[in-house]
Amino acid sequence: METTNELTQDARILNFLAEGGEGFISGEALSNRLGLSRTAVWKHVEALRLKGYRIEAVPAKGYRLVSRPDRLFALEVHPLLATRAVGRVLHHHDTIGSTNAAAFRLAQDGAVHGTVVVAEQQTAGKGRRGRAWVSPPNLNLYFSAILRPELPPQRAPELTLVAAVALAETLRDAGADAAIKWPNDVQISGRKVAGILTELSAEPERVHFVIVGVGVNLNAGEEHFPDELRATATSLSLALGRPAARAPFAAALWNRLETWLDTYLATGFDAVRTRWKALSSTLGVQVRVRTDRGDWEGFAEDIDPTGALMVRMADGRVERVLAGDVEQLRPQR
Repeated sequence: METTNELTQDARILNFLAEGGEGFISGEALSNRLGLSRTAVWKHVEALRLKGYRIEAVPAKGYRLVSRPDRLFALEVHPLLATRAVGRVLHHHDTIGSTNAAAFRLAQDGAVHGTVVVAEQQTAGKGRRGRAWVSPPNLNLYFSAILRPELPPQRAPELTLVAAVALAETLRDAGADAAIKWPNDVQISGRKVAGILTELSAEPERVHFVIVGVGVNLNAGEEHFPDELRATATSLSLALGRPAARAPFAAALWNRLETWLDTYLATGFDAVRTRWKALSSTLGVQVRVRTDRGDWEGFAEDIDPTGALMVRMADGRVERVLAGDVEQLRPQR
């Protein structure tokens, strides 16, 4: 990972070049503004080119920024962040096995609250209940955030619903009619666009840290989904009919996640629960629940104050579902 100083100098060069628009900025002008030698400026420009920034250099004219890469670099995300913590420390990887696994290791080594691991591609992306998360390169958003909330362990599952609300709202801000499917999926028009995987390290009385892993299909086409998922999966770009800008989406999501996390930690779960219910595609429909103790059907009535799904059976009994897969038999939206 680059040092803060390197990122700052690269960011300043990009800002100066962007200010120049289609015109050139001389190496001397960059050198003077940055307080660097012209050789040092050239080295930074070369490093930026290796990252995918197209920077034209013409003798006697200087440098010009031609295009920026569609990558999830700190250079692209940080200028758009309004957070205090989430995403401020960013570990970017071109390819990684699993962002959750990497974040878990970093958290064990003392990584600060809000640290994010983001990857352009995962080779062993993790979903719920041991499933894989399909993670094609340079198309979507795959990240894991390290959170260190002051919570008892029994309340940690509520953070999944906090993340789901932030994610659904960010997708709606982008123009999609997103809804939350209990417990941890987000849908567009009944098709899965995103999933959340929360992992925990705790003692009996307190949480050490929580890893909130999120995968969002932003620019995947139908050809990027396995055959068995094409009827049930979608992406933001498929829903909108246009490409989704990944770095602005990531920054918007991390901004929204921190806002909801602050609300949750300051006032409790009630506000999150109310918003989750308003965004839910699960409540108010008939569902089939698959658990380790069998499958059954009922009417999804509510979530309780801990986030458990309340399902009314045909005989009038209400089952409290803490874990399992839920199939919506008559999707609400």
